[in-house]
Order: sequence, then structure tokens, then C-alpha cells
Amino acid sequence: MHTFHMPFGECSITLQDVAYQLGLPIDGEPVSGCLTEFENLMEHGKPAWVWFCELFGELPLQSKVKQMTVCYTWFHERFRVLPADATDETVRIYARAYILMLLSSQLFADKNANRVHLRWLPYLASLDDLGRYNWGSAALAWLYRCLCRGTNRNVVNLAGPLQLLQSWIFWRFPTLRPSGFDVFGFHLASRWATFLLRNDPGDQRSVSARLSLDRLRVHDFVWEPYSSAEVGAVIHPKILADEHLGYGRPSLA
Repeated sequence: MHTFHMPFGECSITLQDVAYQLGLPIDGEPVSGCLTEFENLMEHGKPAWVWFCELFGELPLQSKVKQMTVCYTWFHERFRVLPADATDETVRIYARAYILMLLSSQLFADKNANRVHLRWLPYLASLDDLGRYNWGSAALAWLYRCLCRGTNRNVVNLAGPLQLLQSWIFWRFPTLRPSGFDVFGFHLASRWATFLLRNDPGDQRSVSARLSLDRLRVHDFVWEPYSSAEVGAVIHPKILADEHLGYGRPSLA
């Protein structure tokens, strides 16, 4: 159930949305691998923690480690500020740490968002190769999976790249969009970086949201939110390549 059943039809987040909203590549080599025994897939069977030490220059305290994950706070505290006199190798270490936190807490976040998983180490070994992977499709697939899980009545929290979901809603449904966010750049999801939910009680927000959804009509859905000159002026040229323009249209059935 990764489509949204509206009063006027069904709609869904597409690869085109991922490219425009997050600026991620939507073609290239697949992001794949075993999540449970990923160590077996590593270079020459190298133990994960040995590789971790080589990539980040040190190991976290044992109290910050749980199985194949590291507490997010350790990364945040250890790599929060790049030293002014950082060498090229130090810059690479900090870049790996930032990307690892981004992958674990944003693009592929699970409900245990306070931990960083080591399964991404094989991708971080070569920073120059990161751009050849299809991160956009992988992130969208993970969001689809999380949305499907969210239909289970026992599930109370939603995981996945939720900034993509939120931004897609605001761009496609202007009547649900908060006011005061008229200026935007690339990537488009950054438009809502300072958005905060109102402090209303949870039950009150739920009732208000359901009422707004029930009132939606087909004219409230924006078919081509990225066709304006304003959007075209800020989008990265690679997103506008001919082979990308056809992804995901139309997104309403």
C-alpha cells in the first residue's frame, strides 16, 4: 500500500519526485546487499570492525556499540566540527561519517533512528564511487516498504525518508502546505527545512488532518509541480536530462 487513496483517485510518489525533491540519482548501479550477513560480502572477508577502524581512524567505545550498530550520538559528537587544520585524509573521514549518518538516519532510517548501521561500510570505502549508485530508487523502495508496513494496525510509528514524503505532500497539495515558505532552492525538499508542526494535541491534529484530506478534490492536486520557470531556474542540470524527464508521470490514477 504505497499509493494514497484520495477522494478523487490514487496517487503515489515517483522517481521524478525523488530526483527533484532530494536531488538523488535515479539511475546507475543498484544499491543492494544482505542486511543480516553483510559481513560476508565485504572485501576479502574483512571483519566489519577492522574496516570501520580503517575508514574512520578509530573505534567507538564499547558502550556505544550494539551488535553491528553504533550510537548516533557518538558520530555526532565525534565528527560534528571539522578541524580548521584538517588534512585531506581527515576531510575524507569526516565526509564518510556525515554520509553514514545521512544514510542511516535520513534516507534509510528505521524506527531505531538513534543508531548507525555498519552495512553501509562497503559503499563508503571509495567516496569517488558513491555517485555511480542508484540511491534514488533505493530510497523510494525503502519508503514504499515502510508505507506498506504502516498499514498494519499494530504499527504506530512510520520509518523511511519522511522528508521526501512530507515535501511531496506540500508540493503536490498546496492546500495542505504551510504558509510562509515561498522561497526555495535545490534540492526542493530543503524548502521546508525550518518547518515545525504546531503544538496542538495529537488527537486534535489527527482530526484536522483527516478533515482536510476528506475535503480534497482533483483540482487540489498539482499534476506538474516542477514545470514552472521558478523550479527550472534552481534545478541541477542533470535532473533536467531528457532520460529523466519521463520518470513518474503521471502520478495520479
